[in-house]
Amino acid sequence: MKKHYMKSVFLLLSLVLFSIQGFSQTGSISGQVVDEKGQPLPGASVSIKSINRGTSTDEKGAFRLSAVANGSYVLTVSFIGYQVLETQLTVNGEKRVALKLVPNAQNLTEVVVIGYGTQRRKEVTGSISTVSSKDFQKGNITTPEQLIVGKVAGVQVTTNGGQPGSGSTIRIRGGASLNASNDPLIVIDGVPVSNATIPGVSNPLAMINPNDIETFTVLKDANATAIYGSRASNGVILITTKKGKSGAPSINFSSQNSIATVAKKVDVLTADEVRTYVNANGSDALKALLGTANTDWQDEVFRNAATTDNNLSISGTSKNMPYRVSFGYLNQNGTLITDKLERGTAGLSLSPRFLDNHLKVDFNVKNSLAISQFANQDAISGAVQFNPTWAVNSANSTYGGYFEWLRPDGTLNPNAPRNPVGAVRLKDDSGNTMRSFGNLQLDYSFHFLPELHANVNVGYDVSRGKGIVYIPAEAAISFSTRGNYNRYKSTISNNVVEAYLNYNKDISSINSNINATAGYGYYANRTKNYNFASYEADGKTVKSTPKFPFDIPENRLLSYYGRLIYTLNNRYIFSGTVRTDGSSRFSEDNRWGVFPSAAFTWRINEEGFLKGTNALSDLKLRLSYGVTGQQEGIANYSYLSNYSVSNNEAMYQIGDTYYYMNAPVAYDEDIKWETTETYNAGIDYGFLNGRINGSIDVYRKKTKDLLSVIPIPIGSNFSNQLLTNVGNMEADGVELAINAKPILKKDFSWDLGFNFTYNKTKVTNLTASYNPDYMVSVGDITGSTGNKIQAHALNRSPFSYYVWKQVYDESGKPLSGVYADLDGDGTITEADKYFYKSPLPKYSLGFSTSVSLRKWTLSTVLRSNIGNYIYDNVSSNLSSRTVILDATSGVVNNVVRDFLNTGFSANQYYSDYYVKNASFLKMDNLGLAYDAGNIARNGKMNLTISANVQNVFVISDYEGVDPENNKGIDYKFYPRPRTYVLGLNVGF
Repeated sequence: MKKHYMKSVFLLLSLVLFSIQGFSQTGSISGQVVDEKGQPLPGASVSIKSINRGTSTDEKGAFRLSAVANGSYVLTVSFIGYQVLETQLTVNGEKRVALKLVPNAQNLTEVVVIGYGTQRRKEVTGSISTVSSKDFQKGNITTPEQLIVGKVAGVQVTTNGGQPGSGSTIRIRGGASLNASNDPLIVIDGVPVSNATIPGVSNPLAMINPNDIETFTVLKDANATAIYGSRASNGVILITTKKGKSGAPSINFSSQNSIATVAKKVDVLTADEVRTYVNANGSDALKALLGTANTDWQDEVFRNAATTDNNLSISGTSKNMPYRVSFGYLNQNGTLITDKLERGTAGLSLSPRFLDNHLKVDFNVKNSLAISQFANQDAISGAVQFNPTWAVNSANSTYGGYFEWLRPDGTLNPNAPRNPVGAVRLKDDSGNTMRSFGNLQLDYSFHFLPELHANVNVGYDVSRGKGIVYIPAEAAISFSTRGNYNRYKSTISNNVVEAYLNYNKDISSINSNINATAGYGYYANRTKNYNFASYEADGKTVKSTPKFPFDIPENRLLSYYGRLIYTLNNRYIFSGTVRTDGSSRFSEDNRWGVFPSAAFTWRINEEGFLKGTNALSDLKLRLSYGVTGQQEGIANYSYLSNYSVSNNEAMYQIGDTYYYMNAPVAYDEDIKWETTETYNAGIDYGFLNGRINGSIDVYRKKTKDLLSVIPIPIGSNFSNQLLTNVGNMEADGVELAINAKPILKKDFSWDLGFNFTYNKTKVTNLTASYNPDYMVSVGDITGSTGNKIQAHALNRSPFSYYVWKQVYDESGKPLSGVYADLDGDGTITEADKYFYKSPLPKYSLGFSTSVSLRKWTLSTVLRSNIGNYIYDNVSSNLSSRTVILDATSGVVNNVVRDFLNTGFSANQYYSDYYVKNASFLKMDNLGLAYDAGNIARNGKMNLTISANVQNVFVISDYEGVDPENNKGIDYKFYPRPRTYVLGLNVGF
């Protein structure tokens, strides 16, 4: 039990204000804080608010407040997960007390982080969800966003694949844009961090150590997000990192070691099946191209991959300065051969207090270094297609010793696929990336007016990425260019300066509280991209030279913001915010945007008619409206005239001199913000002293001025199409969350959580003048060059599939090239295509549960998406007679097994046959942990051992590798591995 509370210390978010006021006669207050079972609570907050004095309990739950003037006080004690205790006492010299806290599963008194401040959960007016470290996903977690997969209603986190450090697509309530960004704003300890691509690493968030994170707070509705203005249309994620705590130094070491395996491969024909089909259907020339080997190319390019993740942290207090120092080392191998990520991290957090605790200082720095080896992912699709009747190596090969398709004259066949093993082994793509971010935040409580605080936050986020791509001259993938030697390098610098005043005052005469905030923000973002010459493999022969040595895109944002929260009778809460942003991405006429919000909260359970209802511990109604903006994903200089400079191969000769050509690019000088209006109604509830609690939210989002490409009259600009603000989109949704503790006993407890999301999005406008037939084609597919399978259209879900309706014979077999003539004109044309399904799920569900029996804990997390579809581009591109019998290219290929079901003579890329139901149920995690407790005879050494399996199973009708795909198009997908993890955690 004691170990349990030592872990809970890291959940503490203490924002108690202190000050000392001297008197001629003083005493002290000391004692111990324990839980309902008599166990000490280390890290509990103990304070006397009337004189701004406070402290925290040590590892034995003990505390002491010295130099307290004699008199009567209200002593307040708080701890995460427990009801706040307020007790009246009188000091007359030494005062000793014993204090016992009562559990509060719902944490109504918990302090939660909001934009530029904090609130008690019971007073929150916006739609806000918090996930703390005890509820994070377990196992081999290498990037922060993976910690909350399936944990929050309305938040969908989809990993982009199984690559080490792979990024994720994060969507809060479905996003709010078609052509700009749909990524939420991420703020770590008050610093907005860049989610822009950093060269040399697969994912910018992979540079952040998940082990340093304490809580995620997700702001979903406009009342919660409007304080962030022009960056908040897609929601906001506030990340709080772990901080130092009071008491003696605490050392924690954790190590996780895992093996990742490929959970599922693409189902293709075996070598014998290929030989049988070619011998029965192929020409003599194609039969001669068959080998005698039995090669599973997917087995050749994939492997079992080991990972080790080790973290060390030291936290405590040194001379009244709380501190935390952390170090981490990750070595993760990918299941695709040669793929690897090594990452080292270091973090420092200091939280000193000065001026009799009136000045609170928070200093945070996180540094990381990553060394990446990127495997050639073309081998993933190559392993599906390549002929399995040939061996990997060839004794006579001049292409690195790998078998390759040759022409009759012995030269490399330029139209043939390349040996997938050679494609990986003969490409060296290595990156080196450094990232550092942090801030210094000062919060001063004025001596003459302690209710007034001045807060200054200065932060930065800088990174540098560089790397080299080398392909030797003998590699078939670059044989025609005699290999390749390229360099890349970029630096990214983002700086922030914020300052605000906060006034928080109880007015007892009218039973009210006023919480007012007003502030200013300055944000500078700068990137420097270096351009290098491209060389052949020898590193000397130049293939191309850059026109400019570097490029420096940058932008600025200025902001003014304010918020007022008024609470009456502890029941009626009114909240209003406004933020005005000025962005350098827009012209002076459109530079400034105003983003307001308003909300009302009614704490119904505090009304007299419910006071006697003991079973009801919380009932709160929330209503809100607000406007947020969008500027991310919009080019820095799109409102200015731009020119495209020709490359070295397209220069114009005048006399003996060659000149670059400059072509004007179409632009819109009136381009402006995308803006989103959000209406939200929610109910928070709790029963049985919070053992059952949750929330229900319904919302509507209306986005206007969406960026969309529209046709324009020839001669009116420098193109016949223009990207401009004309689109509208609507989204309606319902979110439900419920948490419960069905069993809560000394040696046996059971926790469970469930969340449900319904979201429906449709496009309501795409053109400047009404045109119901206009659409924007999107969704590139492989095999049909320049063609797209999806479209945005009026009153349709974004990214809907636009296909022909397949016709089937009497036995249910699809007929090759036969489609329904929907317009009845007797021919199959573009007019016969129709909109069919969408990759966006209608319903998303998450379920997590843990059962603890004495020292053992069994836990699991499951997720489900329902109503989402996927386009099977693997089958549409590699499932026809012309693929396996490729006489044009002079090769024999493999095909997906689905070919045996269709027998298509040629590829049918636009058949709705390939739009498949991708609804799924996944078990993300299954874990078992054993808390051995103190294992040292003459000291303290707490040990916890754990075992986890990730990606345990997937239930779906989709027969491809994985039904979960953020783009809705399945091709060359890096399989998410099934991972087996053993871990230990030692605390000193």
